[in-house]
Amino acid sequence: MGERVVAVTGGHGVLGRAVVQAALDAGLKVAVIDHAAGLPVPDGVLEVGGVDLTDPAQAQGAINRVIAHFGRLDALLNIAGGFVWQTVDDAAPAWDRMFALNLTTAVNASRAALTHLKASPEGRIVNVGAHAALKAAAGMGPYAASKAAVHALTQALAEELKSTSVTVNAVLPSILDTAQNRADMPDADPTAWVAPADLASVILFLASPASRAMTGALAPVTGRV
Repeated sequence: MGERVVAVTGGHGVLGRAVVQAALDAGLKVAVIDHAAGLPVPDGVLEVGGVDLTDPAQAQGAINRVIAHFGRLDALLNIAGGFVWQTVDDAAPAWDRMFALNLTTAVNASRAALTHLKASPEGRIVNVGAHAALKAAAGMGPYAASKAAVHALTQALAEELKSTSVTVNAVLPSILDTAQNRADMPDADPTAWVAPADLASVILFLASPASRAMTGALAPVTGRV
């Protein structure tokens, strides 16, 4: 695994940073692709910042930079995304924004990376769906719908790539234990939530050669919620 190269979109976020650290701990070479730019990354990590992954050309340019630097790409980890709680009658609908952040970013990054992943003997795409998308609660419409679309993308792309070395899977986390979620839900028990490092471990397994028998899987990672 030491020669494997992984690209992490949204690598500057809470989950992204956990995934980057888990990848480094596993001896992988890592590139961070993010809209933010100039933020610190661990030694040896390639930072590709200032990238709008909703733009196909920018997504392709980011992947091209990864290939120029490392010479290969073995796994794409689509962590980039966003969340909003919003009822359907809100005066400023966020549906388009949620689909852009959660679905379009994954589509564009995946399309940009496919040629290179097919060249890997063990190509991997891992997407981040949401357990909340399996049955949307009140106020979860835009977010859950966009994540349900990520689930469909995962399954469709897995079928399309079955004749290649590339597998495509998704994790479906429940609530992540983050500082923001603790602030937003002060009466909840965060020990029942999913630690970013634990979710990162599942993502890294799906990105590894050991997961070769899995494709099209939507894997719940729900802690004790």
